[in-house]
Amino acid sequence: MSFVPYLHFRGTCAEAMRFYAEVFGATDVQTMTFADAPEGMMPGTPTEEARQRVMHSTLTTPNGVLMASDFPAGMEGDPQKAVSVAYGVADYAAGEALFKKLSEGGDLIMPYGETFWAEGFGMVRDRFGTHWMISAPNKEPMG
Repeated sequence: MSFVPYLHFRGTCAEAMRFYAEVFGATDVQTMTFADAPEGMMPGTPTEEARQRVMHSTLTTPNGVLMASDFPAGMEGDPQKAVSVAYGVADYAAGEALFKKLSEGGDLIMPYGETFWAEGFGMVRDRFGTHWMISAPNKEPMG
């Protein structure tokens, strides 16, 4: 068993997961909307927009799994407000390319570059509100 990040969105989960699948080279993406659930799962009479929100999505990459969903219509929440997803890469160039893709339309928190602890490191909040920490290998073994 391992930790698996589970992200939440306000109606943009399907778009975000398609983007992440492309960026991270997903080999499998599965998505279920609230419309796919048995009748009665949503209280009241849900709008078509609410029925098309993502109830659960999973993408599998060569390096792991990412799961996500939209908040159900009417449920409050701040997507990924206080959590960052850390993602390690093989080398500086791979990290720089990945960071650039995640930065498009997002907010730079810490530019990607060399640090005293890593060959490359950067922090960004992407256009979907997810905070990422991209890291190339440590310069020297920590210990």
